[in-house]
Amino acid sequence: MIKVKKRKILLLPGDGIGPEVVAEVKKIIEWFNKNKSLDFEIDEDLVGGSSYDKNGTPITDEVFYKALECEAVILGAVGGPKWDNLDFSKKPERALLKLRKELKLFANLRPAICFKQLVNASSLKPEIVSGLDIMIVRELTGGIYFGEPRGIKLVDNGERKGINTHVYTSNEIQRVAKVAFDLAKKRNNKVTSCEKSNVMEAGQLWKEEVQTLHEKEYKEVKLEHMLADNCAMQLLRNPKQFDVIVTDNLFGDILSDEAAMLTGSLGLLPSASLGAKDKNGNIRSMYEPVHGSAPDIAGKGLANPIATILSFAMALRYSLNLDKEAETLEKSVQSVLDDGLRTKDILSQGKKEVSTTQMGDAIISKLK
Repeated sequence: MIKVKKRKILLLPGDGIGPEVVAEVKKIIEWFNKNKSLDFEIDEDLVGGSSYDKNGTPITDEVFYKALECEAVILGAVGGPKWDNLDFSKKPERALLKLRKELKLFANLRPAICFKQLVNASSLKPEIVSGLDIMIVRELTGGIYFGEPRGIKLVDNGERKGINTHVYTSNEIQRVAKVAFDLAKKRNNKVTSCEKSNVMEAGQLWKEEVQTLHEKEYKEVKLEHMLADNCAMQLLRNPKQFDVIVTDNLFGDILSDEAAMLTGSLGLLPSASLGAKDKNGNIRSMYEPVHGSAPDIAGKGLANPIATILSFAMALRYSLNLDKEAETLEKSVQSVLDDGLRTKDILSQGKKEVSTTQMGDAIISKLK
């Protein structure tokens, strides 16, 4: 077989259960290298609290430049109570924000899929979530998380005032809306754009710019506008009405977590953060599970690696142009669930509990 050109993948396990779940992805990458002649070059380094403990910063310049030079970054999780009292600029989560901002990863893709094998794990009735398949596209580098001015200031009467600025430009809105419309064309051809245009000028601009783009380039895609608070309600009332949801940084953060819980477990959900394509069609990208670092179960072999493994499947599809391999990996995960294997977070009566490494090994056995 012809050897594929070497492509660099940077693994950043991070904190808590991050190293355990990323270790399973590393095994899968090595399996693809050995059995499918996919000559991926793996590098691994520190990020988050583990980086602060060793280097005094949540991400070093060296690691950041590694991220610039690779085809995809696979991140585990960052943070935990150990670092809660650090200065804001040193907190583990600042590494995430730096990577997103400096790599210009402006579009966060978070699928919310209810696996048929786990429909009873959702807190909603099976008939409401069965067959659920939503893609949430969240703008990632603008809005209230990055707007200026920001900070905590003393005011005249001795009180303190916290300031965050919610700001968007036409370009920031249109480029993330393009991602949503293009995804919808490959799915069920519907986009729901969410904002608060009734009370926020930035929300009004968001609605107008998405509508303008739709009329100019995407008339064949169905577009609806929805206030973000109504969307939160509709996700619980009738989530299957949605196909692709596109929204800003703040509302996307909240709505994607809500949608994640419809599926029954955060341990199953991947995400992708994508930048713009360069002249060669390549994009900068970072992939990570939706779940956090879960320090209470770290090192116990209880973590569910499926979300991180499915994040790598997204990397195969969106960054490495390997749709067939991505589909094979996704089907292997489904097959393991069909066999009744479960990590503790998704365990139910009559199913077999397995450890983190056993789940990874089972998925690799299905790849074979």
